[in-house]
Amino acid sequence: MKLDAFLVGIPVAFLAALAAPRLGSAGGPLHMGLVTNIGVAVMFFLHGAAVSIDALKSATAQWRLHLLVHCTTYVLFPAIGLAVFLATRPLLPEELRLGFFYLCCVSSTVSSSVALTSLAKGNVPAAMFDATLSALMGMVLTPLLVGTVTVTSGASAPLLPEVTAILVQLLAPFAAGQLLRPVLARLLHRHKHLVREVDQLVILLIVYSAFCTAAGSGFWVRSNALKLLELLALTVGLLAGMLTLTTLASRALGFSREDEVAGVFCGSKKSLVNGAPIAKVIFGASPTLGVIMLPLLFYHPLQLIVCSLLARRYAARAGPWRSSART
Repeated sequence: MKLDAFLVGIPVAFLAALAAPRLGSAGGPLHMGLVTNIGVAVMFFLHGAAVSIDALKSATAQWRLHLLVHCTTYVLFPAIGLAVFLATRPLLPEELRLGFFYLCCVSSTVSSSVALTSLAKGNVPAAMFDATLSALMGMVLTPLLVGTVTVTSGASAPLLPEVTAILVQLLAPFAAGQLLRPVLARLLHRHKHLVREVDQLVILLIVYSAFCTAAGSGFWVRSNALKLLELLALTVGLLAGMLTLTTLASRALGFSREDEVAGVFCGSKKSLVNGAPIAKVIFGASPTLGVIMLPLLFYHPLQLIVCSLLARRYAARAGPWRSSART
């Protein structure tokens, strides 16, 4: 497995924030609030221009697979997150508990789910359909789900204003990109890595700005390393549990090997590409933003490493497979 420059960039952004937190904090000389807002708009514009709705239509009939993916993403994950949020009240700080719940409310990944499904020789059209639909649903469902916890915990509730802000800041550029797709599709096809590179750059800027704000508030000085290790253990357990549950559910429903692959990868993964911009809208320039994003930042590299190994295992077994019903 090659060293991923993006994964290296996350700890580099953290160290840069510790070295000079004022540079990237809210109101700092780099004006990171404005820079990241522009970057997020460009990112979702390119996503809109890159998505072919016609290419997704062939997978719409596989409703059982779609139901599994979206119930896992927006029902089972949040239910587990809520249980952990309540059960760890004496163990973890409020920001880390909220961050874990936020991780559970984020949409599935798009590019990596499709790429891993392809590597594992699974149902790529279905993975593309579910991952794209999950990202669009997350623009509304993620802030609503987070709002249920912030209400019960006594914090401000990111409900209607934040949903509206997300629709304006994320969905509007996406829709504009979709409208201009006939003009831009050929260009994006020639430069296939452009969308991915813009995604990674914008996420690193958001992460850097959030870490700077957290460092300026003194969180990293006050933080307890043991609490972070406990959070990491919870994140590892969450990934292992969701991979197991999606695999068992796929087999219980009689999915083919190809559909099982799509269900496991789309149903167990969480998107940093969508999670970082939505967190920025919901929590704004709060000093807790960097802390709230920590569980998602833990989960992201873990899911890539584990699912890459799992995809190779699926691919090696792509020949003989038990007889099963199609969805």
